[in-house]
Amino acid sequence: MAARRATNGPIAMVPPTGTEYSNVQPYGTTPQAPASRRSRRATTVATLTLALALLGTGGTLAPAAQAVAAPAAQAASAGPYDRGPDPTNSSIEAVRGPFAIAETDVSSLRVSGFGGGTIYYPTSTAEGTFGGIAIAPGYTASRSSMAWLASRLASHGFVVFNIDTLTRSDQPASRGRQLLAALDYLTQQSSVASRVDASRLGVAGHSMGGGGTLAAVDSRPQLQAAIPLTPWHTTKSWSGVRVPTMIIGAENDSVASVTLHSKPFYNSIPSSSEKAYLELNGASHFAPNSSNTTIAKYSVSWMKRFIDNDTRYEQFLCPAPRFDLSISDYQDTCPHS
Repeated sequence: MAARRATNGPIAMVPPTGTEYSNVQPYGTTPQAPASRRSRRATTVATLTLALALLGTGGTLAPAAQAVAAPAAQAASAGPYDRGPDPTNSSIEAVRGPFAIAETDVSSLRVSGFGGGTIYYPTSTAEGTFGGIAIAPGYTASRSSMAWLASRLASHGFVVFNIDTLTRSDQPASRGRQLLAALDYLTQQSSVASRVDASRLGVAGHSMGGGGTLAAVDSRPQLQAAIPLTPWHTTKSWSGVRVPTMIIGAENDSVASVTLHSKPFYNSIPSSSEKAYLELNGASHFAPNSSNTTIAKYSVSWMKRFIDNDTRYEQFLCPAPRFDLSISDYQDTCPHS
């Protein structure tokens, strides 16, 4: 056995050869039934109950009641898929999230419909299963261009499949089908399948991979979330998209101009759907190919909010961020909850 160090965690033992391996055996967990995106009212109920109690006591709770009320309100706000500690602005801007992660390589020779890739996953399953995400690179690029984002998302409690495409010149429609094939492999055949909740899945991609992301959610509305990054596609209208989608454009993009791609894509998605548009201030088309705090911060928040239905991340999305010099434009269909 050869040692590979798990990111932000202990050394994990892996076979020295082989195209896919699992170096941590998952605990036995049973996926829970998915919750409605708009059914989480527990926090509001707890707040109203506390307010009524205050009114009934002249504005002050007895010490014993105070001791019970605070933990009860916190427990009421917890959802079945909340993973990790309460988020803060610092925690979602950090280079790594709270979960130690490991990775497993998947050879293109062992899969069908896409070009293999690398799966990043939390090493512990103590909190249960995780949502799954597939990420596709852009035209002529390989998975290495998106590895930073894949590992960062995984460290916040996701199983992330960062894929290679069949050929580097594959067009967006093909990349969309490959994203879906990768999710199917991840949840049905991969060595970490037991860690993934197949009812909580999302997709992301850069450039033509971003166009593929739109194609994927258009054809599979059961997905929970999508993030096209500086997306490129010849199709400009996505009126059929119902999956919560955050489009991240770049102000100075000369390859997939926001006026011809990101903005028309966003505007074409019905306002009845959950959607957001974030434009990176002064950035180029290739901003998603290297570590970027703004991309990571809002990608983590969007995926946690909609794949995990974790309303603790609502605060970073709604209302729209203000006074952030890294963002030149932000639009959102707030409120989400």
